[in-house]
Amino acid sequence: MTRQHAFTPGELDGDRLAVYKSITEGPRAKGPRLFDLVAESGALLGPFNEFLLRPALGDALQRLGAAVRYEGSLSGRAREMAILVVAAAWDSEFERTSHEAVGRAAGLTEAELAAIAAQAPLDLRDPHEAAVLRLTRALAAGDVDDETWAACVPPLDRETVFELTTLVGYYSTLALQMRAFRV
Repeated sequence: MTRQHAFTPGELDGDRLAVYKSITEGPRAKGPRLFDLVAESGALLGPFNEFLLRPALGDALQRLGAAVRYEGSLSGRAREMAILVVAAAWDSEFERTSHEAVGRAAGLTEAELAAIAAQAPLDLRDPHEAAVLRLTRALAAGDVDDETWAACVPPLDRETVFELTTLVGYYSTLALQMRAFRV
């Protein structure tokens, strides 16, 4: 059962229209389209439709998401692994299917994608990626114990940990919203 009203462009004006355009004409809409942002009706897909309910909050959230995806220092592989860990932790189908496509484009293999989705062990050769995976799994589980911190910092620096905690918080928020609205 859906709990949302899919806003079509003809219904939008003012701040709602501005948020809609920020999403459909901003960085998410540039470059290769690896997943759909907009339905045939023009309604936003995934979590983005609900951003229009409170435009000031929705705009802040979409700007945060754009910063996490397009202005961060994480490699594409590391970023997508982290997003997919959150998707697995929350059992978020939209995040999983959308970001598996992005992950493939960033170089994640089918075996890596399957291991992340199953929350299974994954042997990564790159120490930075291994630390991102381990730290993200700890964050998604609710805490980073001292052993995990010592194993992950370094190779990660504190700035990367800040970026990663922000990413986990953002995608967890989206997963929670999609669950509440039955997206």
